[in-house]
Amino acid sequence: MTVTTIDTSAPVERAGKREWIGLAVLALPTLLLALDMSVLHLAVPHLAADLKPSSTQLLWITDIYGFMVAGFLITMGTLGDRIGRRKLLMIGAVAFAAASALAAFSTSAEMLIATRTVLGIAGATLMPSTLGLISNMFKDPRQRGVAISVWMSCFMGGMALGPAIGGVLLEAFWWGAVFLLGVPVMVLLLATAPILLPEHRNPDAGRLDLASVGLSLGAILPVIYGLKELAKDGVSTESLGAVVLGLVVGVTFARRQLRLDDPLLDLRLFRNKRFSSALGIFSVGGFAMGGIFLFVAQYLQLVEGLSALEAGLWMVPPAVAMIAGTMYGPALSRTFGAGWVIGGGMAFSAVGLLLMTQVGAAGGLGLMIVGMIIANVGMGPGASLTTDIVIGSAPPEKAGSAAAVSETSAEFGIALGIATLGSLGTAIYRSDLTVPAGTPGELATAAQDSLPGATVAAAELPADVAGPLIEAAREAFMTGLTTVASISAAALLVFAVVGVTLFRRFQPAAHAPEQATADLTDAEPEPVAA
Repeated sequence: MTVTTIDTSAPVERAGKREWIGLAVLALPTLLLALDMSVLHLAVPHLAADLKPSSTQLLWITDIYGFMVAGFLITMGTLGDRIGRRKLLMIGAVAFAAASALAAFSTSAEMLIATRTVLGIAGATLMPSTLGLISNMFKDPRQRGVAISVWMSCFMGGMALGPAIGGVLLEAFWWGAVFLLGVPVMVLLLATAPILLPEHRNPDAGRLDLASVGLSLGAILPVIYGLKELAKDGVSTESLGAVVLGLVVGVTFARRQLRLDDPLLDLRLFRNKRFSSALGIFSVGGFAMGGIFLFVAQYLQLVEGLSALEAGLWMVPPAVAMIAGTMYGPALSRTFGAGWVIGGGMAFSAVGLLLMTQVGAAGGLGLMIVGMIIANVGMGPGASLTTDIVIGSAPPEKAGSAAAVSETSAEFGIALGIATLGSLGTAIYRSDLTVPAGTPGELATAAQDSLPGATVAAAELPADVAGPLIEAAREAFMTGLTTVASISAAALLVFAVVGVTLFRRFQPAAHAPEQATADLTDAEPEPVAA
């Protein structure tokens, strides 16, 4: 059994002013990528009126970007390790800017789907490249932890602020303006990257295995698609078949990686228990919060009756709370230890989710937002610390690949949470709802399907029937929401104990030396002092 040790007696090079300015440059595409994932939702009614897409085309317009990002993360992370992370970042920036401009001026639904596809592939180059470059620029463990916290804050902030920013743009401009955000940001990145960002690649990397690229897409895309369909339409042959297909292809992909001398994804990384444990904790956090976010978004608009812009603005305080929690993660870990911060944060988030279970169908907006703020504050530190552990556990030449695996695990966690908890909440809604007498059969079926369906059905009914229907639908929806919040809280409490147990003695360490790549084994490295 071989144990990789890290020499902490040698001084670690500390980042200077140039690196911190470079971090600001890296934060911009990260923020933009997150914005593009959420900003489109408000623009859907406007572009639908203009381009007149079919219902299927509209689904692809909204979903294809996320599919492509998730599907290409591993490929792009490994490609950056091979050709150079800065080089890949700049190639992706050019493609992202061009696709953003084309998307803004799309003249048909087909054109918008195609440009969103290119945007997703280009976006997949940004996240692993930026996070991989951070690992090269900030070799000091404390500085790297702060830098990753800044990076994570930008991503989380972009996701939460997207609807609010989109609402402001749509008030003043046409729907295409939400895509034009990407052009000036990418131009700035292209102008400053050669000056502020170092280049880094694995000098011993071999050729990219195209068969592995195809297998990775064949594994990831069907699973993500199937999970999303499960969340939207419940259990079906199509959704389950997609998940099973993805899992079968995934097994084939893994077996091929184990046979290759230079695999697309080095599965030996998972033998490091710190690496795999941090990924697991990160995924559980995404699972718990992904499911609850789905219900909160509907609660704000369909129970509280807020407009999309108002709902987006109400989500700003929880977003700010998550950013603050993320930024304080490194400092808290130095005082209390990574395990207590990760586990304690998850327990704190569980308190926020339990508070949300006390919200009723009327007059609970303030309590809901307070619960979200508490939940987000708790999740922030753990998100940045687990990402830092993942990146710090990988050899420098594998940083891009490690970053891609980290983000892919988060994507799977969120998708699984939305599918599993979303389906559960929907099932509870359907079993709990009693449609008032006098509701026509077709409208009763629509109301029984979902709260949005009940809202549409109520608009076509007389007031004496519509009122009781909406009230019953909202009560049933809240039963589903509170059940999902309770299950999410229980999951966080269980893994809070796991997080403390796994990382209670862990302190972030500098990267393992490059020669340690060959020494990755199933042995768990001993914790080392920072």
